[in-house]
Amino acid sequence: MVGSAIVRKLRREGYQNLVMFTSAELDLRDQKAVETFYKIEQPQYVFLAAAKVGGILANDSYPADFLYDNLMIQNNVIHGAHTSGVKKLLFLGSSCIYPKMAPQPIKEEYLLTGPLEPTNDAYAIAKIAGIMLCRKYHKQYGCNFISAMPTNLYGPGDNYDLKNSHVLPALLRKFHEAKISGNKKVTVWGSGSPRREFLHADDLADALYFLMQNYDQPEFVNVGTGKDISIKELAEMIKEISGYDGDLEFDTSMPDGTPRKLLDVSCLSNLGWTPSIDFKEGVRKVYEQEVSSE
Repeated sequence: MVGSAIVRKLRREGYQNLVMFTSAELDLRDQKAVETFYKIEQPQYVFLAAAKVGGILANDSYPADFLYDNLMIQNNVIHGAHTSGVKKLLFLGSSCIYPKMAPQPIKEEYLLTGPLEPTNDAYAIAKIAGIMLCRKYHKQYGCNFISAMPTNLYGPGDNYDLKNSHVLPALLRKFHEAKISGNKKVTVWGSGSPRREFLHADDLADALYFLMQNYDQPEFVNVGTGKDISIKELAEMIKEISGYDGDLEFDTSMPDGTPRKLLDVSCLSNLGWTPSIDFKEGVRKVYEQEVSSE
């Protein structure tokens, strides 16, 4: 989803010499394969958006895979960028790096000030390691490696598998399937009280393009909207968008995850970037183009 959004943005800006491989063509966990890639392709700028990702269930069920795969991907790509002389690299992290009970909104300096959310700590630790790796290559070798921490994302090309998707695409799928099948009830995990912030992938791509041109510091930068919504409000909004007319219930036996996760985006705002895609309209377009059209 994010990689495709970055490609769309770069092409809109006139860039044509883009180096792209699918995971089937290039396994970024394979150090030798990544070394060969850098030697042959010799990219000047790298957007590191590749990662093993998933929602609460996937993270909690496969923590070793999430930790190993993400460590290997970022270690190989970041080290390879250094040894091959890449001019600039942007590492894409995640807002789950922050402590579970971090003060809200979450400032960049809150990193490593408290315990992580247990259901996705393996993924978070991998991303924290990626941040540190960029910082240390910046310090030791002078590499222009920067990091951006996006909030929860949605957009074209998302994963709608109910077993391992994030909350927003999962709800889009649930409500649509309930509408089509005539199911009179949709069950949402948890109490509905946790609050989450959502950013369209195209807005993220625009922010990353902006940072690649205007930011050269080793300290990472939050990327978000600065606004959040409860899971209950999100479910009600998606119910309306999908046209589902059944009942909504919350399964409080399932985990809520972090109570609230709202990013402080003042650093990026002060640099001169703000999002442009309205949340409800963005979700409506995704539903119409990606879910209801199937």
